[in-house]
Amino acid sequence: MKDYDRLVIWIDYFNSGFSREEGRRVPLNMAVRNPTLNELEEAAKKAGYKPETKEAVYPRRMQISSGYISIEHNKPKIQVIKELASRLSMIRGEQRLESKKQRN
Repeated sequence: MKDYDRLVIWIDYFNSGFSREEGRRVPLNMAVRNPTLNELEEAAKKAGYKPETKEAVYPRRMQISSGYISIEHNKPKIQVIKELASRLSMIRGEQRLESKKQRN
């Protein structure tokens, strides 16, 4: 049974490798390349949500494994998606800085 108190946010919404027709929901300048479920979960936690993660298959691409988070909402879905997209970009930037520091 569908839980109407929660939003389902797929990692595919943020993947810059997908077109809007393939399921991306954010503009390319807000998207990241191949986001992971762990990154999306971390972004949701940093935004103040309590996400429940689930590995699943996105309906438009049955052959590729994917996943989503489920969060309680008090805002419109697109607003939450854009908020998470900006957090994902920050997480990716932090990861790049850490990898550069480890190399040096």
